[in-house]
Amino acid sequence: MLSSYLPIGIFLGIAVLIVPLTMALGWLFRPKRYDAVKLQPYECGVEMHEAPAGKISVHFYLVAVVFLVFDVETIFLLPWAVAFDRLGLFGFVEVLVFLALLLAAYGYAWFKGALRWEE
Repeated sequence: MLSSYLPIGIFLGIAVLIVPLTMALGWLFRPKRYDAVKLQPYECGVEMHEAPAGKISVHFYLVAVVFLVFDVETIFLLPWAVAFDRLGLFGFVEVLVFLALLLAAYGYAWFKGALRWEE
């Protein structure tokens, strides 16, 4: 029984060892001294002619989080739609509860002003 888990254990052991090994190799082969040219900031491979742009608005972050929530919703709804005929009433009620929770999350984001761009 436990012998069937041996390949998984070996895989996990190798995966755990790869991370510190690659970090150590990166530290070993990195340049030890940097010259002034490498320390200059650049934008898209071109020298900067102006000061860096200001801070990014938090609205971009909020819109991205709301997008991810509803993107994950789509990921969960697609398998349900495929198996709709086999799930019956119980599956339908589960999806209604799921959609109600997502609608509540959308309402909360709207109420808190996360979707208002003018501010």
